[in-house]
Amino acid sequence: MFRSTHALRCCDWLSREFAGLACAVASLLFAACGEAQARIELGAPADQADAVVGCMFPLTGWGALYGRDSIGGIKVALADLQADLGAKDAPKLRILVEDDRSKASFAQRIAEDYVRRDHARFLCGIVSSGVAQAVSRVARERGVLMIGTDHASSRLTIEEFHRYYFRLSNDTYTSMAAGARYLADLQKKAGWKRLVFLGSDYDYGHIAWRDLKGNLDRLGVKYTVAGEYWTKLYEPDYSTYIEQVAKTGADVAVVGLWGGDFVTFLKQAVSSGLNAKMRIANFDTGGSYDTLVSLGEQAPTGLILSGRHHNNWPDTARNRKFVADFHRLEGRYPTYVAEGAYSGIVAMGRALAIAGKHATTDKLIATLEGLRLNLPEDPEGYSSWIDPNTHQIVQAQAIGEVVPNHDFPPAQVMLSNWTVYPAEALRPPAGLIQERRARARAKPPAVQPPPKEK
Repeated sequence: MFRSTHALRCCDWLSREFAGLACAVASLLFAACGEAQARIELGAPADQADAVVGCMFPLTGWGALYGRDSIGGIKVALADLQADLGAKDAPKLRILVEDDRSKASFAQRIAEDYVRRDHARFLCGIVSSGVAQAVSRVARERGVLMIGTDHASSRLTIEEFHRYYFRLSNDTYTSMAAGARYLADLQKKAGWKRLVFLGSDYDYGHIAWRDLKGNLDRLGVKYTVAGEYWTKLYEPDYSTYIEQVAKTGADVAVVGLWGGDFVTFLKQAVSSGLNAKMRIANFDTGGSYDTLVSLGEQAPTGLILSGRHHNNWPDTARNRKFVADFHRLEGRYPTYVAEGAYSGIVAMGRALAIAGKHATTDKLIATLEGLRLNLPEDPEGYSSWIDPNTHQIVQAQAIGEVVPNHDFPPAQVMLSNWTVYPAEALRPPAGLIQERRARARAKPPAVQPPPKEK
């Protein structure tokens, strides 16, 4: 089930649930010891595969945890596809994983190799939005399907939309639409007026800020922008930024950082007492399990956090099973990226099962458009679905506060006191999509944006 090129054939195809765990652990440890370019293989051997999936994740350095958790999510998805569809009907997927090192040019070369050398029918994964944009161009030029599982810039499904790209995790529009609604509700309760934004100085951060402002404006929220601050990726010291944010006198600070950057920022912000001066919100990635672990025993007040998946929400049998299966495989609880990777593999498997294991790319696109999936992050009674107009998964989002909780060690806090926003309320209006796409083409929009929501 899990192989690397340095230990090929150490595991058989997934003939029983969760086979090959020892080999998986050994291969991950081998890769972590400096073999940055070692290829990892999961699923079917080359001579038995119905389709090849070429995935790219960071497997070394700053983002390595997200790469490892994505692999864990993929393994759970392969097992679930076999259990749900049966060994006969489940497509046999050969999953290849390479370390993209969070570099666009490197990922492009990997993607080209997947297509030319491995005859991949799908490209998959990618954590960074900047890297995803580069790989998306390869998918478009090569006519190969790309299933995004983590990167979030809404530009990929709006301005840079093309028929070969699909995204199976929430994007910045979804999370900022939920965040804007939360802030609108908070303003009614607490009367906040001044807002400051701090984000990563690349496409992800800038698009997140644009999506938040656009949603606040559509909701008719009256506010003053007290400041904008842009940081480098992998910034080790945020003290100067935190001091400047504190001086703005803002009521709310919205932070568009993710992963280790947000963990570093949050530790320094709480240590400085910034959360006592203003509410600190991260609506897209702040509720990730690794962030909660980093807080230790602290349950700081003033934090408003969310993520693309939560281990303790929704409290459904499907989500509990996903979290338990991941923990049994990996020996730890998942960060949000695991469920994104899981969703991507499930979508590919389901599409192949419906369209046919040897279906054309055109037929697979038609099958993916509108496809409904029952995923771990779906509340009871709701099924995620792929919007044909954007190829973006449509999902609900929950925003919470930090409270003591020892159910998911080593984390000693989790999110609770949830406010849940329904999926249909978080979709971009058709007029906005057309406006942004027209602007990207330097043409006037065909349809004017809808009036502000009441």
